[in-house]
Amino acid sequence: MTEKSLEAFARRAARRAGLIAKKWRGRLGTIDDHGGFMLIELVSNCVIERERFQLSPDDVIEFAGSVRRGRI
Repeated sequence: MTEKSLEAFARRAARRAGLIAKKWRGRLGTIDDHGGFMLIELVSNCVIERERFQLSPDDVIEFAGSVRRGRI
């Protein structure tokens, strides 16, 4: 998979689990830029994982799968 398609797959997996996978699109080199994703819960609009954009697309897919299976 290309990086773009893997990111799209991670966003879809998060959406199926009731989450939003948000990727940092701001300036590079800032203190909050770790180049990855954060996960936000749709119902409460709260960050539930990695508020500093530290998740890789694979981490998002794994976390969303855990949420859907009821492990988290």
